[in-house]
Amino acid sequence: MTYHLSRKPISVVKSILYRTCNTSAANVSIQTNHSTINISDCTSWAPFDRTDHQALLGSLDLAFLFSYAVGMFASGHIAERLNLRYFLSGGMVLTGLFTCLFGVGYFKSIHSLSFYVSMQVFAGLFSATGWPSVVACMGSWYGKGNRGLIMGLWNSHTSFGNILGSVIAGLFVTNAWGLSFIVPGLIIGGLGILVFFFLVPEPRHVGCEEPDSDAVPEREPLLSSSSSSSDVDSEVDVHPLPKQESPDEAIGFIDALCIPGVIEFALCLFFAKLVSYTFLFWLPDYIHYTTSFDSERSADLSTAFDWGGILGGILAGVVSDVSGARACTCFIMLLAAAPMMFVYQTFGSAGLGMSIVLLILVGAFVNGPYALITTAVSADLGTHHSLNGNAKALATVTAIIDGTGSVGAALGPLLTGIISDYGWKDVFYMLICANIIAMILLVRLVHKEIQGLLRSRRQRAQLS
Repeated sequence: MTYHLSRKPISVVKSILYRTCNTSAANVSIQTNHSTINISDCTSWAPFDRTDHQALLGSLDLAFLFSYAVGMFASGHIAERLNLRYFLSGGMVLTGLFTCLFGVGYFKSIHSLSFYVSMQVFAGLFSATGWPSVVACMGSWYGKGNRGLIMGLWNSHTSFGNILGSVIAGLFVTNAWGLSFIVPGLIIGGLGILVFFFLVPEPRHVGCEEPDSDAVPEREPLLSSSSSSSDVDSEVDVHPLPKQESPDEAIGFIDALCIPGVIEFALCLFFAKLVSYTFLFWLPDYIHYTTSFDSERSADLSTAFDWGGILGGILAGVVSDVSGARACTCFIMLLAAAPMMFVYQTFGSAGLGMSIVLLILVGAFVNGPYALITTAVSADLGTHHSLNGNAKALATVTAIIDGTGSVGAALGPLLTGIISDYGWKDVFYMLICANIIAMILLVRLVHKEIQGLLRSRRQRAQLS
């Protein structure tokens, strides 16, 4: 939650760094390190006051997300070889530090683009310590039985973090936008200290039994809530990976890629996360641009997308548990997301109530597959039966899947900063196309799951 809280402020502050002047000028007091001055609400913050401001703001997103993607691949490899408590707490404290330093630029009147880009690069690198670590911890504690539901509920922390990040940043954005970064930075740093003292990464550290996360029948499994096919257990072409010398020996990058389903879900997440993070980084600015709402109210309204994301993540988890079909669940939600984005772009500015309802629906269908892939699917694949009991794969598999998705997450906001100059309608066309490609990439896995479902019905019919 605090990781997401710390990366949300930039989307809220964009409308202040460059003001569109779509309202009548009004004096606003701001505090610098020298004195209090009055500026009109049309005054932008250098160096983002230029005509190419969209590209400059997009470069901040690119700096964060590209370094996050690069750091993700490295962090999964490192996390499997270090104590997760040390790795996660250190990452949180350092993420908080560089988030705060970005906000310090306001109080020190720093107008250097390289400074803000550098802060985003370091914040992105250390933010990458989070996801592989937390999914590895959760996967160590919970087996496959109700993993979709458990992780769907748990994954609501991402949307809650986005909501809190929007609200907290919105409180300070008008009068002192530096605090929009400093306060979240202090929060994640403080929670990092608590993690250092209290996190228990694995059950064996406190004398508990390991969950039955790899209890897959020797014969061809049925599609059921206790044997999810999201890890492609129903495929007949599964070949065990080479046996590791020790179940605690971390697997290599290539071995992780050989797990059935990892490549398809990673590429799917590339496009799904491209869509989700474009909303994450640009939705408040889009609302501010297309409505008469000020920056604070736009930030508040954008949280409707995250509330929808909470519902979508839980729904995806429940449905995939009941059906045992993770890929089919993602496919159907992606199929629904494309027309919903078009409807929101067309009617979202018709009124406050309409905008809230449509944002909730868009958030549910966009974030549902994203949440399922980065949690239950990653945990399933990280404990796949082809690993022969290897316990050191969760963070690596999670890093590969989410790292690939993060490259798409970096590309989406960057493209948005460029395309939005030609019109926001074109941005939505780009997002819809990305969503459709994500859906197409799951076709093979969906076909396998449907085959498994038909086999299970025939087997039940024969037994009855």
